This record gives sequence, structure tokens and C-alpha cells, in this order.
Amino acid sequence: MPIEVALPGQTHADALAVPVARPLGGEGARIVDEKLGGRLAKLIESGEFRGDRGEALVLHVDGALDAPRVIAVGLGKREDVDLDALRTAGGAAAHELRRVGGTLCWLLDESLDVPVDRQAAALVEGTIIGGYSPGGWKTQEPEKRPKPVERIVLGHFESPELRTAAERASLLAERTNRARDLANMPPNELNPHTLGERAKELAREHEHLTCDVLATKELDELEMGALSAVGRGSRNEPRLIVLRYDPPDARDDVVLGLVGKSITFDTGGISLKSAPGMESMKGDMAGGAGTLHGIGAVAALGLPVRAIAVLAAAENMPGGDAFRPGDILRAANGKTIEIINTDAEGRLVLADALWYARREGATHILELSTLTGAMELALGDLYAGYFTNDDAWSDRIFHAGERSGDLAWRFPLHERYRRYIDSAFADMKNGSTLRQGSPALAAKFLEEFAGDGPWAHVDMAGPGFLERSRGDYLRVPGGTGYGVRLIAELAREL
Repeated sequence: MPIEVALPGQTHADALAVPVARPLGGEGARIVDEKLGGRLAKLIESGEFRGDRGEALVLHVDGALDAPRVIAVGLGKREDVDLDALRTAGGAAAHELRRVGGTLCWLLDESLDVPVDRQAAALVEGTIIGGYSPGGWKTQEPEKRPKPVERIVLGHFESPELRTAAERASLLAERTNRARDLANMPPNELNPHTLGERAKELAREHEHLTCDVLATKELDELEMGALSAVGRGSRNEPRLIVLRYDPPDARDDVVLGLVGKSITFDTGGISLKSAPGMESMKGDMAGGAGTLHGIGAVAALGLPVRAIAVLAAAENMPGGDAFRPGDILRAANGKTIEIINTDAEGRLVLADALWYARREGATHILELSTLTGAMELALGDLYAGYFTNDDAWSDRIFHAGERSGDLAWRFPLHERYRRYIDSAFADMKNGSTLRQGSPALAAKFLEEFAGDGPWAHVDMAGPGFLERSRGDYLRVPGGTGYGVRLIAELAREL
């Protein structure tokens, strides 16, 4: 999205957005309020506008300013203003402007504790992500469709730091929305093959990004019995989608490995899911979507770090050749797996993908997956839970999540959880009959295939695909693009 930095009055805008923290302050807000005859202050005094986080009010100003409307957007208490409050403000302003679209000018506030370059980045992210609409398949008349913000003006003095932060935020927000588009695609349009084609298209956009798609023959040659079994029941055969980013100025001792669960539709297989809510299982590839556009963002930013992304793509269907409870599979690393539930398929495809990423040289692995409903019960739709074998890698992930907005919280990976997946017949089983610790036992299962070196399993079942508005800048149901910003922030710090 085009970004301009200019003082208010130096450029035209369809709306001037004024962030309002309680108590009202900031030189810019004071000047705007003076030009409006004190209307903002009066609205706050009367309680008609409280300035709560995410609250927005549109005022038509009839020539008082160089924009026909002002959007007052609440940030909450001044001492509590953070990046999340600013992103939420961005989403609220984009929502209020959805009937007219056009250019939105943000008035930055130097009186806040958040530096103006970080303010700018958060407001840009919130505006672009918050203005997203999942209704790409609607056939309603064009005039009834939501109109996007087409240009963002940052009302402040120009500086290299401000522009760099805003343009980076714009790129990451747009890549996040591209990941959302993938997660929201209906399964009759997106399957393992078409996901591979999308990955090839992405690779063609960037000079140092390449893509290979491994089909049935190559999977058999690699003896990927776990991934192959999951996709066996569908006419849409599984794929292993591999993207490599190899910039010329990258260091040689670090390769960021990214692994994404890409189940383009999950019926549960023979262990069939119940019908209510099954339509949302098109989003079971949200981890793969974040992984794909995460490495795309790394390439677009030109970050000097080598990376490999591996998307394990399959459609889990109860066909005549589907794998069954009681089957014993052999994964690519040679370990055997007793199947007790075909709806625990994500960890199976990830097993072969993790092995492949490590074989191809990944030194640090981040794996993203919508894996367990129990993690969503534990953390809701805000945080992903993650498990890792390395404290330093854990710290990087946590702080990258805090900075990026893709929040993650560490869970324990105690050795005694391994007993949950002990099998009498094979090296392990893919689940447990006990209704205990399902995220932890899934992590212990995946650890068997992660190889040597730092590794983290991010269970993003809650924040990866929403059933309803989250009440912040993620205002609509469906894919969220979780992982894109996290990956970019991790790559920047490596």
C-alpha cells in the first residue's frame, strides 16, 4: 500500500484519524480540536465518546480541515497505550472508512510513550489488517462492497526511521492478508496441488526464492509413509512443497527452517469429525499459509538469512484407500507409528516435513500448525502455545511474538509426557486414549522427528483461524495470517 509522510494540510485525505488517549493530550489532537471548535473535548466530557480502546467516532467537518471527515479513535488510558492499542485503532478507523475508502491520514502523537516510528508501524499494520474482508466470493453489487483504504498518510515530519518502519509494516500486513486469502479459500479451489502452484507463483516474485513441489513418486522415493498415508484417501494427492531463500549476503552457519501444516481440508478421515463446524476445516492449512507468506515476507524484505520452508500438504478424506486406526506407518526417519485416530493427522504430515527440513540443513526450526483443540481451550484466540527443546530459541520466539503481534506462550516439554504415546506394537502411536495433555503429547510426538538443534512446535489452533471477530484489529472470522509477522521478526533477529 502506498505510504506518504506529510504534515496535515500538506496533502489531501478522505479522512483524518486522530488517536485519542485518556486524558486527551498531544499537540496534534489539541490543534485539531481547536479547529473543530472544541468538539472532541466536549464529546469526551459528555461521555458520548469515552476514548476506550477500539472505540471510533466519525465527525463530518465541513471545510474546517483539509479532510472532509475526522475519525476519533480511542486508545484507552494513556498509561496503558501499547502497540496492540494502536493496531486496534488502525482496524477501527479502516472499519469506519469502509463505505468510502480512499486516503486515510493518521495524526501521530509524540506525547505517547510509544516512539513515533513504532506508532506509525502499528497504525499501518492495524489499518491494513483491520480493513481486510474475507468476502471475495460474494457477487453483490460493487457499490455495496466494503471499500479499502487505498493510501495511508502519516501526519508527521519525514524521517528515514519513520518511513522505513511504516513501509516494513505495510509489507508485512499485506503479506499477512495474502496468507488469510489462502486460509479462506474454499477446499474445492485449494487442494495440495493448487497450493503448490500458489507457492511457485510466490517464488517467481523474488530473485532469491525458489520452489520445488514433490509429488507421489518423490514422496515414495523419500519413504515418507506418514505424509503419504494421510493423503491416500483423497483423489487430490499429497504434496511436499519446498521453498528455499538463499540471498547472496547471508551467513553460512544459520539456516532458518520453517515447517507448516497444510491440510487443505480435514474431515478427520475414518475417525470422522462431527458435522457442525466442519466447514471451518478448510482453515487447517493456516499454519502452511503463514509459513508460505512468512518466507515470502523474508524474501521481500531482503533479509540476509538463509531459510527453507516445508509445507506438508494433504487432504484427509475417508476414501476407499484411506489409512485406518490400527495401521502402522513408517515415517521417513524410519520410525514406526501406530494409528489410533486418523483425525490426529497433522502430526503425521509434520513428522516427515520436520525430518526433511533438518535433512536439508535447517539449523533452527519453527513449525506452525493448527494442531489441537485443547490449545484453543487453554489460550483462546489470542495466544498460540509453543513447545521447544532450547531455552535461547524460546526467548527469541517469545520476544519476536511480543514485537510482531503474533503472540506465543511457552508450554512445558517434560520427558514424562512421552509415555502418553507409548505403543505396544510400534515405536509410538499418534495419540492417546486418555483425555489428558493432548498438546503436550503431540509435541512429544513431533520431537521424535525434529532432529538435532533448536526446534519449536507452535500450536496456533486458537489465533490461526477465527470463528468470530477478536474485538481488536482482527475484526472478521476466518484466517488471520498468524505466523507471517512472527517469522519475519525471527528472521530479522537471526
